[in-house]
Amino acid sequence: MKKFVYVLTDRNRTSLHVGMSADLMKTLSFYKNMPNLFFDSAQQLSRLVYFEEFKTEAQALQRFKVISRFTRLQKERLVRSCNPDWIDLSIGLDFENLLLKPKVSFQVAIPIAN
Repeated sequence: MKKFVYVLTDRNRTSLHVGMSADLMKTLSFYKNMPNLFFDSAQQLSRLVYFEEFKTEAQALQRFKVISRFTRLQKERLVRSCNPDWIDLSIGLDFENLLLKPKVSFQVAIPIAN
């Protein structure tokens, strides 16, 4: 089973939160639906700016512990190494699910009058 280590931030990049999850999309959805659960309203963690995927929980836990001990500067360097513009990566993650859903057709047959 896949495990993920991720870094979330708010829109102003004032907070950097490191986390670990088995279902990244579900975790992101939780943060977006409960924005004030852990932080005040000015620090709504809504942007996924970095993540790593691991095959085992032990690997993910080890990496989580390492990144959690990083200073702010080290975390920023980690994010900038693969996401220099701090783009929200969650936008591209759900693309796979969109492809798997059945297409809904909104086409209507118009009768032709003779």
